[in-house]
Amino acid sequence: MNDAAQQTAEPDPRRIDVLDEPAPAIVRAVLTLIEEGAAVDGQPAVSEQGRINLRAGARPGVRHLLVYGGERLVGYAQLDDTDPVEAPVAELLIHPGHRAEGHGRALGHALLVASGKRLRVWAHGGHPGARHLAGVLGLTLFRELRQLRRPLPGDALPAPVLSPGVTVRTFVPGEDDEAWLAVNAAAFAHHPEQGGLTQRDLDDRKAEPWFDPAGFFLAVRDEDGAVIGFHWTKVHAAERLGEVYVLGIHPSAQGLGLGKALTSIGLRYLAGERGLPGAMLYVDADNGAAVSVYERLGFTTHEVDLMYRTEN
Repeated sequence: MNDAAQQTAEPDPRRIDVLDEPAPAIVRAVLTLIEEGAAVDGQPAVSEQGRINLRAGARPGVRHLLVYGGERLVGYAQLDDTDPVEAPVAELLIHPGHRAEGHGRALGHALLVASGKRLRVWAHGGHPGARHLAGVLGLTLFRELRQLRRPLPGDALPAPVLSPGVTVRTFVPGEDDEAWLAVNAAAFAHHPEQGGLTQRDLDDRKAEPWFDPAGFFLAVRDEDGAVIGFHWTKVHAAERLGEVYVLGIHPSAQGLGLGKALTSIGLRYLAGERGLPGAMLYVDADNGAAVSVYERLGFTTHEVDLMYRTEN
């Protein structure tokens, strides 16, 4: 570069920091960024697990990318490389007031570099801007996750029918942890994101303000007390919305009708004891059997989350 070019060139005001453990002030700034983005987009660009990772300090395999325009935080991404098989997965957002300034493209390229160009990215809500960025980065659509919702009049819910020898009770923190983790791992062996939950992951969720064991139902075998299924509900207090947070059945208990019974028990709890007017859940679009069950229970598609990935 010649001297004239050096004298007239403008310094690039953008910088991207990559951190393993953001300081508390940075965590607060990112959470505010997520809230401000959600107010415009209709849903957070960073999932609950991502927000737990952000608040939980250093976690092996998790990195945080922060985009600054001058001194202002204008974007954030989280890269999670904890899956032993799949490519690292990312979530990202740019502040609504700083979009169309090239920050998303720069952050996306930084994620590609950080992941070794082996990357999966969630686009919550499937907004056009996210689809465009995916195309710019050379990512292709890989997964469609549907959010289903239904109203909650209690009298419209089917009565739960349990198989003989099966009882449903609520989760006891500290006593049922190990048994629940084992059933969860077995039920979601095909789904590493859920099936790979550890004690730390469970503890993180138990520490969340929304956690309530009264809405965490376990199906147990009467003869030995073994946990064979569960329905963990969640309440989004600000939205007055219940959630079928996680529903799982041990493979050995498939075919007993536990899924439908546990779903009904949880929905009746959300409608009756919690007095909520609606419920939601997430289900993969290609899980036709589950989609069919939930549709028969009155759920319809509310919005769609999309995952994009690199070809390799």
